Amino acid sequence: MKRRKKRNAIICAVVVVVILIAGYFSFVRPHEQAAKTVTVGIMAGSKSDDKIWNSVADTAKDKYGVTVKFRRFTDYNQPNKALQNGDVDLNAFQHKLFLRTWNKAHHTDIVAAGDTFITPIRVYSHQYKNLKDLPDGATIAVPNDASNESRALFALKNAGLFNLKKGTKLATTSSITNNKKNLKIKELAADQTARSLDDVDAAVVNTNYAQAAGLNYKKAIFAEPVNKDSKQWVNVIAVLKKNKNKKTTQDIVKAYQTEKTKQLIKKYYGSSEIPAWDLNFNK
Repeated sequence: MKRRKKRNAIICAVVVVVILIAGYFSFVRPHEQAAKTVTVGIMAGSKSDDKIWNSVADTAKDKYGVTVKFRRFTDYNQPNKALQNGDVDLNAFQHKLFLRTWNKAHHTDIVAAGDTFITPIRVYSHQYKNLKDLPDGATIAVPNDASNESRALFALKNAGLFNLKKGTKLATTSSITNNKKNLKIKELAADQTARSLDDVDAAVVNTNYAQAAGLNYKKAIFAEPVNKDSKQWVNVIAVLKKNKNKKTTQDIVKAYQTEKTKQLIKKYYGSSEIPAWDLNFNK
């Protein structure tokens, strides 16, 4: 009888252990796995960007045990909404000024978790090989939306063509001072600046529109420098403020900010796109 009771006790103990183990794998492990899966919102359409992000995902998985999934968007208004709604955990598509403007307009609390790259805006000309050659009264086309026009004018300021009023943050043509060459600024839709090159002396063109128009960035007559004026154009990995210090967030940032990513950016974009996480913007 005692043996039977002892055997039954052992069997019960084994059953309890099995149940506990099963419970661990059924409840704890799936939650751990879910916590280690991160969805990143990115823009669709660029195979080069996809290759870079696939490399980041491999690094995140191999080095930090984080599985990265992607949700792709075609509308720049969607990734931040998806982040706010919890449809993605992070996104990577915007520069700092876009993010700041978005937060102000939508009363959101999205922050940069880490820098990615900067794509310098450039000045092109079919007539001149140097900005110094521009004649008095020359016409320069710039994008007419507030963000890109400001960026273009800051670039021209850094090129030494004129100054901007002290304290200017969002530049417009009324911000221009010391315009010694009496340059005329022609405001056009951003996608029209490259097409205007036959009609103007020079044009400030965003990289994506320059590429679409077949312009070689190496033949630009000026490129936006890396300094305090261009810091606001650095692209970022963004996250809700409450999640900025989460380990998975920081793991994704570290997985992106690697020498391997630098090499891939150089491979696919040359110097038209520059890794920004260790640049000095205080010049």
